[in-house]
Amino acid sequence: MSQSLSSTLSAVSSLAEVDSRSTPGFDGDKAAGKAALAELGTELADLQERLHAHGTTGDPRSVLVVLQGMDTSGKGGTIEKVVGLVSPLGVRIASFKKPTPEELAHDFLWRVERRLPSAGELGVFDRSHYEDVLIGRVRRLADVDEVERRYDAINAFERRYVESGGTVLKCLLHISPDDQAARLLARLDDPTKHWKFNPGDIDERELWDDYQDAYDLVLQRTSTDVAPWHVVPSGRKWYRNWAVGRLLLEHLRALDLTWPEADYDVDEQRARLAASS
Repeated sequence: MSQSLSSTLSAVSSLAEVDSRSTPGFDGDKAAGKAALAELGTELADLQERLHAHGTTGDPRSVLVVLQGMDTSGKGGTIEKVVGLVSPLGVRIASFKKPTPEELAHDFLWRVERRLPSAGELGVFDRSHYEDVLIGRVRRLADVDEVERRYDAINAFERRYVESGGTVLKCLLHISPDDQAARLLARLDDPTKHWKFNPGDIDERELWDDYQDAYDLVLQRTSTDVAPWHVVPSGRKWYRNWAVGRLLLEHLRALDLTWPEADYDVDEQRARLAASS
């Protein structure tokens, strides 16, 4: 690649610019894509373990992966195929559903701040604080002024996290209406996947254009220098998984993670160990 995948996928301001079945940055087929993802696993696991190790030494750094997208865009599949390549030790996954009464009693970011990864952790948001400007806008759960306030609040929140030692990787998993219809039908056709189907997903499909407009506003208002959005074409699951894996690898590499040095005399401890047997 002549440039990083992060640069390629962050240079998007509207979903209309992106073919959901395209494979930017990758020239191979499905088999090659699956093999390429597997090849990322060793380095991803190594760097994630280094991050975790640094967290035990007082290093404040952590990484947060935000996965956002329409129903069936593959948030769960991405977690399984990509995050599943690293050790579960040091990984924190949070999923944000409809707010509880307790959560509604606070500002919309209250529940999100409580689920941020701690030092050394790789955090994953399966849906996120962006629900509050997407559904909030489309379903009119918040008035226009409140939604506008939330864009600015999100930008400030993400900047604070980065300034405290965090790295944010935001992935918008982009699918088309046809992609979604095929995936919903597959759930209905397979009894082992009926549990994944929600009749409400069809109701949300009726508002597809409104959601696309809302996502475009999210890209325009909350893609910042410290937390840019990456639009990942997700019509091909194998490409989506490779792309998110590659993006995560690029972000971990940028941290220049070495193994933390011992804060004790190694030779002295080796001698003590020998003397104790």
